[in-house]
Amino acid sequence: MLGASCRVVGISCGNQVGKLRDLACEFGVEWVMCGDGSRGHDVAWGSGIRCLRCEEELVEAVSGDGIDVLVCAVSGTSGFRPVIGALRAGKRVALASKEILVLAGEAVMSAARGGGGELLPVDSEHCALFQCLDGQRPEDVSRLILTASGGPFRNRPKSEFSSITAAETLAHPVWRMGAKITVDSATMMNKALEVIEAKWLFGVAEDQIDVVVHPQAIVHSMVEFKDNGLLAQLACPDMRLPIQYCLTYPKRIPGLCPKMDFSKLLKLTFEAPDTDKFPALRLAHEVLRKGGAMGAVFNAADQVAVDQFLKGKITFPEISGLVEATLERYSHYKDEHSLEGALQVHQEILETLPQA
Repeated sequence: MLGASCRVVGISCGNQVGKLRDLACEFGVEWVMCGDGSRGHDVAWGSGIRCLRCEEELVEAVSGDGIDVLVCAVSGTSGFRPVIGALRAGKRVALASKEILVLAGEAVMSAARGGGGELLPVDSEHCALFQCLDGQRPEDVSRLILTASGGPFRNRPKSEFSSITAAETLAHPVWRMGAKITVDSATMMNKALEVIEAKWLFGVAEDQIDVVVHPQAIVHSMVEFKDNGLLAQLACPDMRLPIQYCLTYPKRIPGLCPKMDFSKLLKLTFEAPDTDKFPALRLAHEVLRKGGAMGAVFNAADQVAVDQFLKGKITFPEISGLVEATLERYSHYKDEHSLEGALQVHQEILETLPQA
């Protein structure tokens, strides 16, 4: 049903060139992009498919007349420049890469305003907030409440955290994700990134963003209004729904996400997050209070810390410890507000922190 209204013009990947070729041929795309542009030129892509050579060509492609919507769902910040380019060209960007807004949210939102672009969140929590806020007056909003599953170690005593291994962390009981996102889920760093993302997407103050643990993942997020009323978005946990919503907004069309079955016993529970066990949430609010390029510091420090943990160089609790120490060490970057400055800060920490 969705395919009748959408055509895939281009598609990119990191390393899985074979899978990209299959998809490119299946959907008859006009162009592909492999990694940094150095891969893929020896592949037989099929008639009429162009293999882009560099990031500049990718930015040009997503900013041109041939596309209406850019879906950015790459890990980390590698999609930053294409997103900025598309927004400046007035495109709709369906964004799943939360790190891009954490890195330089002010610059991203400025690009959208300046170019007439539209930024819609694909993350299920932020898509839920977007739906709850649609048609509401901003001045009536009291709080945004992001829900979190709590991660695989929600019920593990803090005293046992030092013994958590990388292999155990990567064996997520529910979701199949990449290594970085899986570790971030376990430390609740992923939810901390979403707190920062919410500030930029919806223009609220730091103290208007809360997190509640909801293990069933049925309520995807909630908005509280000044009269203490709440609006919540509920659905089966299925990413096809927020992806479809962003592609077809403001319309709603029949989709692939299963319906809720209320004939079965459905129990919804909520609890406050334990910020002693999971300090990442506290650190996210600290980043927002300081401002400047501290989001870039936070994002880069987490990237390094996760890599160090996966290599066995630090323990599970030391992930958040390393991030917190880095925020303190680089706190002077709270006065850096430029886009290029944020990018330089991010790169500096990626290059120097592993050797510190």
